[in-house]
Amino acid sequence: MKPLLIATLTLATLISCSNQKQQSPETAYPMFWTWMDYNPSMNFDSVCAVMQETGIDGVMLNAATPDDYRKAVPVARKYGIEVYAWLWTMNLEHDRDRIVKEHPDWLSVNRLGQSLADTTAYVGYYKFLCPALPEVRQYIKENVREYCKVKGLGGIAIDYHRFVDVILPSTLWAKYDVVQDREYPEWDYGYHPAMLAKFKELHGYDPREQDDPSADEQWLQFRCDQITEVANEIAEVVHSFGKVMAASPFPTPRMSRQMVRQDWGKWNLDIVFPMVYHNFYTEDPSFISDCTIENARDKNPQTTLYCGLMARDTTAMIDYMDEALNNGAEGIAIFTVDALRSPEVRRLFRAYTDRARERRAEAAFIPAFAAGAGGVNTNPFEKEGVMRLVRQKMQEYAESDNLQLSEYTLVEEYGAAKHYQVTEANTRITFDVTFYFYGGILSGWIVSPKPVNH
Repeated sequence: MKPLLIATLTLATLISCSNQKQQSPETAYPMFWTWMDYNPSMNFDSVCAVMQETGIDGVMLNAATPDDYRKAVPVARKYGIEVYAWLWTMNLEHDRDRIVKEHPDWLSVNRLGQSLADTTAYVGYYKFLCPALPEVRQYIKENVREYCKVKGLGGIAIDYHRFVDVILPSTLWAKYDVVQDREYPEWDYGYHPAMLAKFKELHGYDPREQDDPSADEQWLQFRCDQITEVANEIAEVVHSFGKVMAASPFPTPRMSRQMVRQDWGKWNLDIVFPMVYHNFYTEDPSFISDCTIENARDKNPQTTLYCGLMARDTTAMIDYMDEALNNGAEGIAIFTVDALRSPEVRRLFRAYTDRARERRAEAAFIPAFAAGAGGVNTNPFEKEGVMRLVRQKMQEYAESDNLQLSEYTLVEEYGAAKHYQVTEANTRITFDVTFYFYGGILSGWIVSPKPVNH
């Protein structure tokens, strides 16, 4: 395990990143956050005590009504914890059934012409709205406005501000019984009549006329821009109340642009908490550093960069946070603090957070490191952690720990995929190994054996 945090980093390193927003320790945002669901019947006081014990000083709270926040905020403040409202925007949540019933025409439509009003995409709660409709934008802003009226609420953190996933991380394909090596029409959303009409008025053609709409860069960017416009309209509302505008988007602007039509580097955010859940992608911590380096480069220059991590009840959490803070993140958010159950893990986590705040205070502003220092390595064969996992999967198929592998041969490249083959000498099994590079980052891999020819 690495030493706690950034002991080797010098003040000169911190100051070298002069293009980052600088804040004094007195005005800095909380450094360690968690996402959390709230209901009025829970013992929120005891939950806040656990957060304080663990070193969490900010919480993105998901509650059903503004009045819930009016009850929760004073309790959190007692423990020195800042509260932001964690709000779903383009995907309906607390009033889902009512809106679907009263306004089915607001729901998003896929390339097959199927509306989410009567179609399921992956899960039943995916009820995304069409961002091109003025009435949808108005509905979202009015909803945000009501939460902004809560006294003591520090900010608004939007989530699900995107389209349906046209590409799921490869680790989830088996769960949903899909293979998404390309963009397929049933998962490709944004084809609401209002979207198509608005695009045609602007560009003079219907994207469905293309042989492959997924290859139409203009159509992709248009959908991203619709989501960006709504995000920035929300930001105007949030800032008019003097509150902080935040978001929880996909891992990087380039990845999210391709996977969910979410170009969040163009959003007017004060804080961004990209969900860099490496266990959903390559399953290797190098994914965290790769994404963070990209994010430090591609975010809005006025936005403070954090890193969202999937919490694990293991000392490896320290390594995960190092990957983020040593490569450009200015703080951490975990999903969720409830997962840190071991007293030893909580103790280490608290020691880590204390030391991180000390370093920030010593530097007189949030530590932000030189974007791209060291660069992103896109060669999977040079990533020991990834290749170890690939080999482990082959061992499972071959039922042997003594693999004798041939050289990897590149067979095909298409879209974001690079497809290799490699043969194991003892069993004569040939493995298909495909690496995925969404947004230019190694973001997934699949191993499958071919039948043995006798």
